[in-house]
Amino acid sequence: MFNLEIVTPIRALDEGQVGYVRCPGLDGSFGIMANHQEGIFALSVGEIKLTRNGKDEFLATGGGFAEIMGHTVKLLVESVEKSSEIDEKRAEKSLDRARNRKSEQDPELNEVRIEASLTRALNRLRVSKR
Repeated sequence: MFNLEIVTPIRALDEGQVGYVRCPGLDGSFGIMANHQEGIFALSVGEIKLTRNGKDEFLATGGGFAEIMGHTVKLLVESVEKSSEIDEKRAEKSLDRARNRKSEQDPELNEVRIEASLTRALNRLRVSKR
């Protein structure tokens, strides 16, 4: 078991003791268990899975960093939402808006930002169903 803290620019979650965390890395997902190698790892938009007392919990993240030091893991992320907190209808509307922006072909719109918005919306919707 190790202590998990999740920090965003607007809130901090002290998740307490967990046995396992799976994070979305830049090159694919990676797992963290007690006594993991220390370091700082980049996170992408995706799903965080944490296991506590044999039960799995799922969170959507907007990317950031995982800092592993001793018996503490800190996830410093742009955003985080527990699957139970995600409003599925709102997530679907965000996905529709992102798809509409992508199909508009407006030269004023930034293609990279549109793709990022689409990725975040898809992730939130997927995690909301967990």
